[in-house]
Amino acid sequence: MLVCRIDLVRSKKIIKLKHLIYCSKPTCFDFETIKSILTTSRENNSRTGLTGSLIYRSDLYFQFLEGPPGAVTDTYEKIKLDTRHSEIQKIREEITDRRLFASWAMREDSVSTWMWTREEVKSGILKRIKPHQALATFERLSRGADQFIHTGES
Repeated sequence: MLVCRIDLVRSKKIIKLKHLIYCSKPTCFDFETIKSILTTSRENNSRTGLTGSLIYRSDLYFQFLEGPPGAVTDTYEKIKLDTRHSEIQKIREEITDRRLFASWAMREDSVSTWMWTREEVKSGILKRIKPHQALATFERLSRGADQFIHTGES
């Protein structure tokens, strides 16, 4: 079965997607900063065909971006220049045929206390996280938000 989405499949030619996961440390964390990040992300992502999720707490940003490979790369390059965070670490970057957050320009989650304690983050757990563990975190989160949307035949 071929799932047809105008932004993903044109003339039955499969367009590959890329996902990228990174983490960083907030330099300034308050409601207005988060609101600004989410508003800008949603506007830009809608325009460029990106979707994803941002997990945020006062001690970390943990983000999953997905969409056309060029748009993911360009967005990540802009993110690296953003002074609202530091210690940016790319954890995973991969070509894929599915979106985890297909209907979310940017899903937000501020309550992911099930992930890591503040002590674990402070001691550097994010420097030791394996790419498959990072992906599993977002797959688990996506199950509450979306069903996977495949861009190829199943």
